[in-house]
Amino acid sequence: MVISSGEIKIIGDDYAGNYSCGLSMLGSGTAERMHETREDIFGGSTNAENGTVSRGIIVKNESEDGLLLLSENVESDQSEATEVVTSFINNTEKEVTLEYMTSFKLKDIPADKIYRLESFWSAEGRVKFDELVDLNMEHSWSNHGYRVEKFGNVGTMPVRKYFPFLALEDTKTGKFIGIEMYAPCSWQIEILVKTGDVVTVAGGIADRDFGQWTKKVAAGESFTAPRALIAEGTSLEDVCDKLVRAQKPHISPVDDHMGIVFNEYCTTWGEPTIENLKKIADKLEGKGIQYLVMDSGWYADDNGQWWENRGDWSINKKRFPNGLKELADYVRSKGMIPGIWFEPEVVSPLAPAYAETDHVVKKDGFPLSVASTRFWDMEDKWVKEYLKKNVIDNLKENGFGYIKVDYNDTMGIGCDGPDSMGENLRNKVQGSLDFFERMVKEIPELVIENCSSGGHRLEPAFMEKASMASFSDAHETLSLPIIAANVQRVIRPEQSQIWAVMRKEDSDERIFYSMCATFLGRMGLSGDIYDMNDHQWQLIDEAISYYKEIADIIKNGKTIVIKAETKSYNKPTGGQLVIRSYESRSLLIYHRFEASVSMEEFAENNRIKIPEGKIISKYGDAHCDFSAQAIVVDENA
Repeated sequence: MVISSGEIKIIGDDYAGNYSCGLSMLGSGTAERMHETREDIFGGSTNAENGTVSRGIIVKNESEDGLLLLSENVESDQSEATEVVTSFINNTEKEVTLEYMTSFKLKDIPADKIYRLESFWSAEGRVKFDELVDLNMEHSWSNHGYRVEKFGNVGTMPVRKYFPFLALEDTKTGKFIGIEMYAPCSWQIEILVKTGDVVTVAGGIADRDFGQWTKKVAAGESFTAPRALIAEGTSLEDVCDKLVRAQKPHISPVDDHMGIVFNEYCTTWGEPTIENLKKIADKLEGKGIQYLVMDSGWYADDNGQWWENRGDWSINKKRFPNGLKELADYVRSKGMIPGIWFEPEVVSPLAPAYAETDHVVKKDGFPLSVASTRFWDMEDKWVKEYLKKNVIDNLKENGFGYIKVDYNDTMGIGCDGPDSMGENLRNKVQGSLDFFERMVKEIPELVIENCSSGGHRLEPAFMEKASMASFSDAHETLSLPIIAANVQRVIRPEQSQIWAVMRKEDSDERIFYSMCATFLGRMGLSGDIYDMNDHQWQLIDEAISYYKEIADIIKNGKTIVIKAETKSYNKPTGGQLVIRSYESRSLLIYHRFEASVSMEEFAENNRIKIPEGKIISKYGDAHCDFSAQAIVVDENA
């Protein structure tokens, strides 16, 4: 079990030396005057319900004048990971102001390589690995002077540039340590080297230097940092599996069997009507689809594009003259749960609500606008009631059982409010998380999809509020399977909705390529479904049946191999093999890119051991470039 401590920096105390001021606040005067002790909080007690042994350690850092920092380390009951919760209690006699606080801190870790997951729009999850020597992170000849590598994100799209994730490898021993943070807004992770061939790694809220964050804590009050998960393992995939399994998402009770989603966005492109939605529902009837989701464009009028009318949520009467209940009832009559798209946290220029400037987030006294988009103040009582009426009551009254919650821009570094810009921003985002909880409280069976221009909120705080998430906006790109595989490292495949967009011109190879990608997570469909011929539909129907056959492996299995040879997302070369195992069966998904070889030759070239056993099922045919196949091997068959 990995044991984490924590650290704070109080305004007024010394900053650390060793040329680190402005790079890191670790090792400050605050830290120097605190004494560390440890306490076993469970004593190895056994859970009567499941027989598991609970282990937990509290690491205390306390100063003589009453600053108290508690880092509670509890072993997950779902995986071999440690959940860390760090809290600061001000037991002094006066108010203090934090300008730095970690969620976790690990000291003196032997490591010579680090792994990060990069991310931009439609390019989520790329693995970046660096040897510390290449980052100029070797200690100095005299062990003087800090070496610092600091990264993170500022704003309300927490997965932008990087995921809040880090893995360390000690190549001498083959040991890995993985870390994932609950980071719904600005965050940071930093690696420090000073003495010897070991590192200190810490992370938490983006500090005053990086994220304009300070926090006043009155005498007798406390503040708790976002959680972190830490795991040890023997490979990158091993630690990632443990971190992902330790997450505790709210899965709707109706969403317990890997149900398939059809979203009509890539069919109507933001122009849904009652006529075209009924046409889609008719075509999907009996296909084994659980959810039919209507995406953007159902609201306001026809003045402008869908993104220019967000925030008002009045029904477009031309497109839905009888209201939305007609649609929801029709979808249910076809055996599916109706879903609907909202972007509840923003308001756009053509929406009448855009004039409600008293209730939007402000910066420097002005409404905070990003490309004309404004952001509701999610702490504001008026906003909470406005969204209850226009979102929650809308869902209830019209009978929708699924909501896709989108979020298409970021507030940036911070906003106005009673505290620092970074702390004000954190509180606004907490208001958004509270809204997710309110939706579930009022509609317990509601299925929530977490979307932020695809994958910009694929982090544990938001993922635990949702049944599933849009994995990316890379719906029809060649990088579809690459991204789908990469995000398995940070979110559960059962929550990762992978889009397969069907087009009437699709070849068999293209259908196999798209459909096999959906086996890397939750199957999501869209596209020209009423223009596909019988042969194309046969391949799609076979994919749907195969997905249901392997759903338990996707949901419950462990990914032991993710290997892609390509560096480019736009022009992928070589191939990609993903192996996920559950009990005696292994699911192998192989995609071929440009200049590719057979799966067997790929495995041999990359020294991948194919699980032994009998092939009991197969879908697809990876016989040429840009084709794919999935097979299940059973070692007991």
